[in-house]
Amino acid sequence: MKLFLIRHAESMQNTKLNNELEFPDPLVYLTERGKKQANEAGLFLSNYLKNNNINLDNAKLWISPFRRTRDTANIINKYLNISVVNEDITLVEQQYGLFSDKSIEQIKKLYPNEFKYYDNYYQTGNKFYAKLPQGESPFDVAIRTRMFLESIEKEQNDPVFIISHGTTIRMIVLNIFHYSPEWFSKEPNMENCSIRLIEQNTDKYIYGGPIKRLKK
Repeated sequence: MKLFLIRHAESMQNTKLNNELEFPDPLVYLTERGKKQANEAGLFLSNYLKNNNINLDNAKLWISPFRRTRDTANIINKYLNISVVNEDITLVEQQYGLFSDKSIEQIKKLYPNEFKYYDNYYQTGNKFYAKLPQGESPFDVAIRTRMFLESIEKEQNDPVFIISHGTTIRMIVLNIFHYSPEWFSKEPNMENCSIRLIEQNTDKYIYGGPIKRLKK
């Protein structure tokens, strides 16, 4: 099975605009730049599929039910015309709880004790297990994305496209390849609208890339 993993386009959360507006995370919308990114990614993907003779007759598109992923999917799918599109709640972004939609400075001021507890995990190399107050840890996201992967393995769709969020996509990759918590701590997030292709135990970017490449 060919599995295309796509991070949503740039949103008001990525530009920190939501630190001022404080939209609930499911309602965060794309920026104008994000809409352009989604169009460019859709055009690239359409050409990539044609150039590699990848047929979409049995394709399926899965998306997170958050607004920014829905909007990214709607734009990209204009170029692909995949008829089978489903949402799945297990594909949502990591739940940030009390820390959602706030800057580090705001968090430290409003929730000093909670931040100290979380930061202790984070700074001691235990980012994978660091649970956000009233939210999730990456470990929690790994559990729910494993459930999602188990469900799609029973289906016969190929290729499969998933439009989701940064941490969620990294947890999908972690589960597929049985990577360690240490891998997650070192793995950079994807740029908005980047595309990874997983096929036959290989994982590669075909469009975009990580936000920053770590030095070896």
